[in-house]
Amino acid sequence: MAAGALIATTGVTGAAADPPRFRVEEASVASIRTAIAAGTTSCSEVVAAALDRIAAYDDAGPRLNAVLAVNEDALSTAAALDEQYAEGGFVGPLHCVPVLLKDNYDTADLPTTAASAALEGAQPPDDATTVARLRAAGAIVIGKANLHEFAVTGVTASSLGGQTLNPYDLTRTPGGSSGGTGAGVAAGFAVVGTGTDTVNSIRSPSSANGLVGLRPTRGLVSRDGIVPVSSTQDAAGPIARSVADAAAVLQVMAGHDPADPATDVLVDRELPDYVAAAGRRVLPGARIGVVTDFLLAGELYEPVNAVVEQARADLTAQGATVVDVDLGATAAELSATYDVQRFEFEPLLEAYLATTDAPVRTLEEIRALDRLHPTVESFLAAADETGDGRTSADYAQRLAGIAEFRDRVLALMDAQDLDLLFYPMQSRLVEPVVEQMQRDRNGILAALTGFPALTVPGGFTAPTADAPLGVPVGVEFFARPFDEPLLLAAGRGFEEATGHRRPPVSTPPL
Repeated sequence: MAAGALIATTGVTGAAADPPRFRVEEASVASIRTAIAAGTTSCSEVVAAALDRIAAYDDAGPRLNAVLAVNEDALSTAAALDEQYAEGGFVGPLHCVPVLLKDNYDTADLPTTAASAALEGAQPPDDATTVARLRAAGAIVIGKANLHEFAVTGVTASSLGGQTLNPYDLTRTPGGSSGGTGAGVAAGFAVVGTGTDTVNSIRSPSSANGLVGLRPTRGLVSRDGIVPVSSTQDAAGPIARSVADAAAVLQVMAGHDPADPATDVLVDRELPDYVAAAGRRVLPGARIGVVTDFLLAGELYEPVNAVVEQARADLTAQGATVVDVDLGATAAELSATYDVQRFEFEPLLEAYLATTDAPVRTLEEIRALDRLHPTVESFLAAADETGDGRTSADYAQRLAGIAEFRDRVLALMDAQDLDLLFYPMQSRLVEPVVEQMQRDRNGILAALTGFPALTVPGGFTAPTADAPLGVPVGVEFFARPFDEPLLLAAGRGFEEATGHRRPPVSTPPL
């Protein structure tokens, strides 16, 4: 756990000499339910196992530095769930599922800091809508994860939490900004986690940590009670070790919320059964377009391009028709032309700060403290200089361009009769820690259009001394709005056909 962590884990379980029987590190939503029903474990044992892994591998061992705060009430909550189960069965579909929350999700029982020393100790008055839904479904918040400070860039380094490490290669970052969640779920600190995604931030750490990450259609999941970056581009969603678990979490998170007007698109819309949909067989006969703009040329990109080439063959072997498509712009060009974070950040952040007891109220005050991680200083300075940019001509032009681009992507998919688009989530490998930045990520396509995208494990590079299994590479499926059922089914089909998920060597079973 990072220096400056909010709650210590020492003495939480005392189970180092007598580890729990339940193996949480590769457990799933379904396997926990099955084990509890069979009487081979209890919720208390599941949670104790997760806490022991945090103590062994975040505070010690490889010191992943993924967890900012452990929930000291997790064991008592688990004991209460055991009592409820004995009296009346499972309380919900996520009964006793340990979840690691990115620390920009509000929690009534834990501070929410966006991993910034400027917000240290800030206590929201209640849970974010999605957190409340997870708890009501029986999930147990195991703790809050480090993130790239204020969720504005991609290597998961912060003034409050420091640098999180990648459990597959301790010399590399875990991606970001939801990298604490990614590293923690990969290492078995929780079964599932939550992330936020303004451009790449759910899917980048999923790619870097051999995980599944879903950015849902804009408006499908509420963003109420989440520290904002951009009302246009922000999304909240699950990070998991399997598509089935991501679907189970989406089922709970999704739904209309009066506190987030973006979800008004769900009024009178009946949501599907995402868990059932994920089990459908959809790859045979599917037409999938590989976005060639995101396959960059040069030695730096060869490891990822090789994984994508193999993935094309795997999709073809599953009966899909795979064709090349061209968007006419690289991810970097799309970001430069359309991204609106800088225009929206300051007014949204300051509106959020007014809802909590944070010691600061303005972006100017945050910057004046001089406690920011160096990697976020330039963005926050630009946002502060811009102020409320939502009335500027440049902002209006970008919004109009986003609408046009959205229509263009739909037209491209329709013209070529494509069910899905497909591409590497990152065109180059996740960067070494010393670089302090991550380049050539492709999440902007979903971020601008608001369409759903699912990153799944695509494979590994060749093993090295630093990366005994190789470095994970994630591939991404992209669908039309509210086509999450197809997206999940395609991702699960690919997942089951390829079997790329492997646990990291640095965090073995206790």
